[in-house]
Amino acid sequence: MKNRIILCITALLLGSAAFGQATLELPYQIHTLPNGLTVILHEDHRVPMVAVNVWYHVGSGYEKPGRTGFAHLFEHIMFEGSGHVAEGDFDNLLESVGGTNNGSTNTDRTNYFEILPSSALDMALFLESDRMGFLLDAMSPEKVDGQRDVVKNERRQSYENRPYGMAWIRLMETLYPKGHPYSWPTIGYMEDLTAASYQDVVEFFSRYYRPNNAALVIAGDIDPGQALERVKYWFSEIPAGEPAPEPASQPFELSEPAYLTLEDKVQLPRLYLAYPTPSFYEPGDAEMDLLAAILTDGKNSRLYKKLVYELGIAQDVSAYQASRAMESMFILTATARPGHSLDELAAAIDSEMAKIREEPPSSRELQRVVNQRELSTLRSFQSLNQKADALNQYYYYTGNPDYANEDFSRYTSLSVDDLSAMARRYLDPAKRVLLSVVPEGQTELAVSKKSIKP
Repeated sequence: MKNRIILCITALLLGSAAFGQATLELPYQIHTLPNGLTVILHEDHRVPMVAVNVWYHVGSGYEKPGRTGFAHLFEHIMFEGSGHVAEGDFDNLLESVGGTNNGSTNTDRTNYFEILPSSALDMALFLESDRMGFLLDAMSPEKVDGQRDVVKNERRQSYENRPYGMAWIRLMETLYPKGHPYSWPTIGYMEDLTAASYQDVVEFFSRYYRPNNAALVIAGDIDPGQALERVKYWFSEIPAGEPAPEPASQPFELSEPAYLTLEDKVQLPRLYLAYPTPSFYEPGDAEMDLLAAILTDGKNSRLYKKLVYELGIAQDVSAYQASRAMESMFILTATARPGHSLDELAAAIDSEMAKIREEPPSSRELQRVVNQRELSTLRSFQSLNQKADALNQYYYYTGNPDYANEDFSRYTSLSVDDLSAMARRYLDPAKRVLLSVVPEGQTELAVSKKSIKP
């Protein structure tokens, strides 16, 4: 497939309705090896670099209650050596050719990537294929125990010992029904990490980290035909596994507001509001993205302007749509200024939310956030790794790696009335979680049920 990336920068700089005029294509070739590995190739010769990006189609949502944290645990274990790579050599070998690497885990997938000179492509393919096919040859109970302790310490640093750190976990546990694939944190629970046996860990790897449950993207200074041959050389001998089980979607609704209070070692109280919203790329998902931007992106956004500048009752305010494969959530956060209460914040927020449900935002507001989104996307696509990750993301969620234009159209096709309609449907004050994080011993600072008018 020979296409071009067309970036309508001129229209963007002129401040016209740039989003509607821009076209963005991610030309690609897609192949499937006999063992089921999906290979996506994107040719870009602007710099002599290449990004290798692997998505394993397993995240914390694929785990089971009582056995959480496995996907994130493997994010660590995969860097600790494999059958033909000694412990510590994964980084050493990449650094020797001027490359970098990292990984990440979320509810839906686990991602590993390398960025390196295109002349060293074989190095990245060797390393990725070795941990896909031969990780168990080097794994041991001692290595698992070591990384288990690392993950536990990371949880302490990121959640237990971080101000406001436990808020995210409490929100997920309350918003999603018990047993829902998103009702536990990606990092897992301490007791589950402790209870997991070595055999549990081996079985999880054998089930999900197989070529037929992964997609490999190579983006950059490549000849697609030659790159495909190198992929075949390194990956073809790895056998396919049994089809990996997928978590079942569990649609749900909240029947009433849920109030939570969390005491923490903080100085200022903070309010979190969480609403159940549509899944990634489903109708309503893009609307929630834009509503979040209209409400809190920039100093002229509605809630920032009202709470921080005009009323002076908030230190900060932010909102975003946490898009996921199954049942997303819209999160709004505001921290009270000294001398002000969470009741004040909640009342001001609800007043502004009522306005956007009852009366559409202005066309100017809509165009502002759409243009901002376009600019952010165009900038991100200047990075080889972000383009590679986009190809993987589009393939995972839609089945089409070149979904960029369709993704754009989710936003350009929206009207101000569409935003108000979705605000009425999903930003219902009677169907949300209200979490108050307050200083220890000051639970009286939590939002009062009496102050909220659904």
